[in-house]
Amino acid sequence: MVKSKIRDCVRKTCQFPQPHYTRPMSEKLIKTAHFEDCGQRLDKWLSSWTELSRARVKAMLEEGRVSVNGKVEKRPRAAILEEGEYIVDLPPPVKDRPEPEDIPLDIVFEDDDLLVVNKPTGMTVHPAPGLYHGTMVNALLFHCAGSLSGIGGVARPGIVHRIDKDTSGLLVVAKSNAAHQGLSKQFADHSAEREYVCFVRSAPKPRKGQIDTRIARSKGDRKKMAVIQMRTAEQIRRFGELPESEHGKHAITNYETIITYGQQPRAAVGTPLVSKIICRLETGRTHQIRVHMGHIGCPLLGDPVYGKGRGFPGSGIVLGGLKRQALHAKTLGFVHPVTGEKLSFDSELPEDLQGLETRLLAI
Repeated sequence: MVKSKIRDCVRKTCQFPQPHYTRPMSEKLIKTAHFEDCGQRLDKWLSSWTELSRARVKAMLEEGRVSVNGKVEKRPRAAILEEGEYIVDLPPPVKDRPEPEDIPLDIVFEDDDLLVVNKPTGMTVHPAPGLYHGTMVNALLFHCAGSLSGIGGVARPGIVHRIDKDTSGLLVVAKSNAAHQGLSKQFADHSAEREYVCFVRSAPKPRKGQIDTRIARSKGDRKKMAVIQMRTAEQIRRFGELPESEHGKHAITNYETIITYGQQPRAAVGTPLVSKIICRLETGRTHQIRVHMGHIGCPLLGDPVYGKGRGFPGSGIVLGGLKRQALHAKTLGFVHPVTGEKLSFDSELPEDLQGLETRLLAI
């Protein structure tokens, strides 16, 4: 068998569009493995010569964009094969600048420096890989017609803070750089008021308190966040400090139980089936409330990530087809960074959570 002539090199090829197409070019990276490459993890080896991050390589594998000897390979831990021809099919490049789109916005307040928006569930705040349309940024670019703060960069103009795609509620957006800087300072020093309503399984103990932890990416699933247990002095002596990448970020959530519903089967009398909780944030970490409530044994109803597999008898009827975490950014307060006026806004529960509350009151 004749060995491939491309050994010891990386070849880039472009697939040119047919005349009647206008899509951008895609690119392939090709390399044949050496004997000394054998046995290495596929994701690590690909990252070493493609100059793509491990996370990006993993995403490419999941999308079926990597093949060896003509067969698609999706396993990050797959061992490298000697003389195997590996092809990475890079997706066509996309514009790094989001486009304005005529998407309706529920605007609660607006002046020359900022606006407060009531975000619906299902809308992502800003573009990300694989999602370049239909975001709040696309809608803001159309509505504000170029008058958005540029501090957040071309992908996140005006974005001071954000909430998850499937979390509803209030967001403040900066239209001027002065507003962006002033608002960012208030979020950083925790002087901005942020209050969330959520519906959780069971009830926290105590019913009112503070959750103070560090949060980082989960070792088992990099798409999830998790509470990090810092090492004791004895563990540090034996094993050393945790790597810097695993230290996580300080996260503080103050919570208060507002009302409880039902009785949990086969549990002590007075153990609720569900509770309505108010959470007040002192920090704003990724998935903070969802992680913290799960950490104390009270995962949010409908949470597909942190509440998966934690149903209860009759939960299907109670949830009523709810397809997202029961979390709503209800109250937002801050000092106007330009006028100095104290502002506070309140948002009612959206229809799906109102329906959930009605069903809970009936159990």
